[in-house]
Amino acid sequence: MKEDRRTIADPRPYAALLAKGEDRRQRILAVAQRLLRRQGWRSTTLGQIAREAGISTAGVLHHFESKEQLLHAILDARDADDESHSDYMSGDLVEELGKLAERFRRSPDLVGLFAILRVENIDPEAPLHQRFRSRHRVALETVSAFIRDGQRSGKYRVEPDPAVLAAEIVAFLNGIETTWLLDPSFPLSEVFREYVASLDRRLAPPSDAS
Repeated sequence: MKEDRRTIADPRPYAALLAKGEDRRQRILAVAQRLLRRQGWRSTTLGQIAREAGISTAGVLHHFESKEQLLHAILDARDADDESHSDYMSGDLVEELGKLAERFRRSPDLVGLFAILRVENIDPEAPLHQRFRSRHRVALETVSAFIRDGQRSGKYRVEPDPAVLAAEIVAFLNGIETTWLLDPSFPLSEVFREYVASLDRRLAPPSDAS
C-alpha cells in the first residue's frame, strides 16, 4: 500500500515544480522584454532583469544560460506570436500586407522591442547580427517568391523585378514601423491602405480590353 501511494503522489510535486518553473521563465521573458524595449540590450543587465522579476541572477541563469540565449528566447517568442497570426504560407501577398497594421497594434511592445534590437545589432560583431541579417534575407526571399508565383500564374504582371519590388516592400515595412513607434498618432491604417492599393494596381496584369 505504501508503494502504491508513492506511485500516485510522486508526479504531483514534480508537475507543480514544472508549472512553477514555466511561470518563472515566462516572468523573466516578460520583464526582459519590457526592459529591453525601454533601454536596449547594451544597457540592460541580467542583474536588472533578475531584480525586476523578483529572483536572483542565478535564477535567471537557471532558465537561460547567458544573456545572448535570453535575447534569442525573446526573439523566438516574438516569431511565435508572428507566425500564430500569419497566413503567409497560404495567403495572398497583397491581402496579407493589408493585415499588418492590425498586427502592429496587437503587439506594440513586441514590435518596438524587435525594432530596437534590430538597430542595436547592425554591427557585424553584435550578438544578434547574424540572426537579424538572416531574417531580413528570408523576408526578401519570401516576398520575392510570392511575386514570382503570382507572375507565373498570371495573377501579377510580369514587368516588376521580384527582387527589386521585394526590397521596396520590406523597406516600406521597416520604415513605417519606425515612424509609427516614434509617433503613435501616425495614420498607420490609412498609409497601409493607400500603399497596398497602389501595390495592387502596380501588380495587376494588363486588361484584355483593346
